[in-house]
Formats: sequence, C-alpha cells, structure tokens
Amino acid sequence: MESTTFTYPGADGLDIFTYRWAPDPSRGRPRAAIQIAHGMVEHAARYAHVADALVHAGYVVYANDHRGHGRTAPTEDDLAFFSSRDGWHKLVADVHTLSERVRAEHPSLPLVLLGHSMGSFAAQHCMAEYGPDYDAVVLSGSSNGPGALLVRGGMLAAQIERRRIGPRGRSELLGKLSFGPYNNKIKRPRTEFDWLSRDPAVVDAYIADPRCGVLATTQMWLDMMTGFTVMSRPRTRDKIPKNLPVYVFSGTMDPVGGYGKGVRELIKALTRHGLTRVSHRLYAGGRHEMLNETNKDEVIGDLLVWLDETLPREGA
Repeated sequence: MESTTFTYPGADGLDIFTYRWAPDPSRGRPRAAIQIAHGMVEHAARYAHVADALVHAGYVVYANDHRGHGRTAPTEDDLAFFSSRDGWHKLVADVHTLSERVRAEHPSLPLVLLGHSMGSFAAQHCMAEYGPDYDAVVLSGSSNGPGALLVRGGMLAAQIERRRIGPRGRSELLGKLSFGPYNNKIKRPRTEFDWLSRDPAVVDAYIADPRCGVLATTQMWLDMMTGFTVMSRPRTRDKIPKNLPVYVFSGTMDPVGGYGKGVRELIKALTRHGLTRVSHRLYAGGRHEMLNETNKDEVIGDLLVWLDETLPREGA
C-alpha cells in the first residue's frame, strides 16, 4: 500500500521525515491511529508490511524516521547521531510531537504508540512523560534495560571513545561490546546480523540497506545510556498511568530481551509500579524482530486481536 510522506519540526527544528498510511475513505472512519517508533540503526520504511496489515484492519498508521536515521538524516555522516547534546530527550520529544500531530488530525480516534527495540525504550519514556496522551502502548523487542552496572560501564566506555575519536566518531569497540555477543546462542550463524530474524531474506535485505546496521557514533551511545538511566528510575515509572494498557511481545531467542528474562523483568517492573493492564506474549524460538520473523503473520494477527480487545469501540 502506498504511503504519503511529510516532515515536521523536531525538538530543535530538525525536519523529521514521516510516513502515513491510511485506509480508503470509502471504508468509513478509521478504527484508531497507530504510531510506530522504529529501532536503532534502521528506519520506518521497514514497517510498511506492518502498516499494510494494520490499514487493511481499519487503522491509520504513522511512522517517523528518528533523528539520525533513515531519511531524517541529511547525510551519511548524520546517520546514528542524534544531536550534539541532549539527544535522547530530543528523540523522545520528537516522538511525542508526532503524537500531538496525529491527535490533531484524528482528535476522536484512540492513539496507540508501538515501539520496537530503541523505539520501545523511547515509548517507555513517553509512557511516563506523556502517558495520558496514549490510549495504549505496544512494546516489541524490549526489556527492562541492561541494568545499572552495564549502563555505567557502557557510559564510561562511550566517554573514553568520544574523547579518543570525537562525538561523531564510530567505534568498532563499542559496536563489539554492544552487539558482539548477540549471535552467541545461534549455531553456525550465517552473518553477523542473524540475531535479528530466522528469515535469511530479512537479514540480507537489512545488510544490503545503506541506512541499516551502520556503526553508531560515540555521542549516540552516550545518549542511549542516558535514556536507559532515565527510563529505569523508579520515579520515572511511577508517573505511568496505572490503567494504561500495555502489550509486550518478544521472541525467546531475542538477545535484547535477555532471551525472555529481560522481558519478564520489564513486566514485573511495570506491575510493581501499579500498572494493571499489562499483557505479554513470548514466541518460542523467535529472535529480535518478531514483526519480521518467519511467523510474522501470526505475530501481527495476535497484535490485531489485542488491539481489537483493548481499544474502546465507537459509541461505547
């Protein structure tokens, strides 16, 4: 299905490139609006097949390329670089600014924020800072975060590398420390990105895409560590509305989710902070990108069922 595109001003005036997929107006009013926040070193166009399924089910879908990603990055040098300062908070603000635009365009529709991987951590931050603005949140390829010790270690390593090669420098060391172990539980991996999906066509397309898989800048690593620190604070999670519906799904072979452990810790943390409507699904054998997995039709179907059961119906 064809999309329309537009840009909107980000937190510092940066043009944020955005896709919009909408059902045929002859089918009546959309069921709800879904906003997708993509993951690290990828881009929103990779979710076109998800948007297509959602549109056919009656939803209008928006997805932006985050700062430093996709068509929002003006040049190759800008890929995987958020900002010279306060990059994580600017990214989160960009996500919410798009949410405000979606609300303005569809004021009577429920709004769902769907975040994958890095986008899921931004969504968790939005749940705390802007929770009342969302009717539901979906977290894909997420976790409770890497833990305080790992975050402090990652922050220190990124600071050392930034001093060595500058904020826009790209560190092989940081890449290996972060993603190097992700293939460890895969027997005879074919590529360094097999941890993404069991579907070789998905992995090959990712590798062939010049906007995917690039080495992150040292400044972006620092910004990510800042995001993990803020997101995991008890006072941050205490601000999440207790009745906000949240759906968490992941694969049992997703290293980002700690092979299920980090996902279960996230669910425990959310319920410990008083959330009463948390649902989850773990797919046996699934890797990081469940929306791009060999059983993606099942995963998207389960998402549609949850949306249908969770969102208020017109006139209810």
